[in-house]
Amino acid sequence: MEYDHILIRFGEITTKGRNRNLFINKLSTQIQRKLTKYQGLTFEKTRDRIYIKLNGEPHEEIVEVLKNIIGIQSFSLALKVISEIEHIKEGVLAAFKQLEHKGKSFKISARRSDKSFSLDSNQLNYELGSHILKNIQEIHVDVHNPDINMRVEVRKEATYITFKDEKGLGGLPVGSSGKAMLMLSGGLDSPVAGFLAMKRGLTLEAVHFHSPPYTSERARQKVIDLAQQLTDFSGTIKLHIVPFTEIQTTIQRQIPENYTLISTRRMMLRITDEIRRRRNALAIVTGESLGQVASQTLESMHVINNVTNTPIIRPLVTVDKFHIIDMAKKINTHDISIQPFEDCCTIFTPAAPKTRPRLEKVTHYESYTNFESLIEKAVNETEILTLDGTKKEEIKDLF
Repeated sequence: MEYDHILIRFGEITTKGRNRNLFINKLSTQIQRKLTKYQGLTFEKTRDRIYIKLNGEPHEEIVEVLKNIIGIQSFSLALKVISEIEHIKEGVLAAFKQLEHKGKSFKISARRSDKSFSLDSNQLNYELGSHILKNIQEIHVDVHNPDINMRVEVRKEATYITFKDEKGLGGLPVGSSGKAMLMLSGGLDSPVAGFLAMKRGLTLEAVHFHSPPYTSERARQKVIDLAQQLTDFSGTIKLHIVPFTEIQTTIQRQIPENYTLISTRRMMLRITDEIRRRRNALAIVTGESLGQVASQTLESMHVINNVTNTPIIRPLVTVDKFHIIDMAKKINTHDISIQPFEDCCTIFTPAAPKTRPRLEKVTHYESYTNFESLIEKAVNETEILTLDGTKKEEIKDLF
């Protein structure tokens, strides 16, 4: 006998009530999409599990894919047998023989989901543990800290035997909480914020501001690479690349230097909000962390936010930079983000930006320029790339 199934467990999904099936279906769709190339797989959903039947497909590769799917709490390779004691004994013994067990300790953790089964959990532990000791040499029982914890779940339709849990990403399946726009720069913060937003079930479209010739094609490609990396967790992501040069140079000419940073962020938020409206999204996600830079003081956030009533989601608002760096490394965006190509957020940074700006001042300064027409032009000329984590290709279109 060889392991022939993978048993997938839910986390937060189990707390859902009448709409639980919506979340399970979203997760199942994500799993099947990510495993499309393994055509021999078959899938089964229940109220508290998803079962993948391997049918000879390579479990090592599939395990690595499942580790990056949001919504999975944990999963295990499993051996499926008939729910009869002799078949279960045979399956547990076969599972042990596939492991490095010489000199190891073990325990059996049986769970009887089918209450009509003739043996209860304690009786199953004894029967199966005794069977292992009779048939395998140089192994001993340790119920407190075993080297091998063989789990046996007896269900009405079948019994599943597992020995090791792989940790998943947890969270809610992508797409189960609606759609939002991610303001994606080339830095460390915004990709991490995007990942955390996806873990709360959001589908994301990304917005990036590009200011040629002040920002290079390498800086543009860097952001494409970041969005592409995020597709490992979400599937397809649309990346909106906004031509921002005219607005940014206008701000430099018309707005006092110490307010240019605040005004720039306000225009970015206004543009993102308009793209959000056109794309039928419900919120905006940013990588802001409180107090990290001048535009992220509480006073600055208040003034910048004034341009919209749309909910702003800030997953990193209380997270320090060292923690953000650690998360970036875990989701493989760190090495892309630290590439030394400047984005438009840094090219015109004033020497002494306002950290406590006043709303009445910035609105007064902006009132002398027709930013509405510039914003409409930038939105209409925005380029859209559709990035797909499985196809690894870019498809260009326009509004």
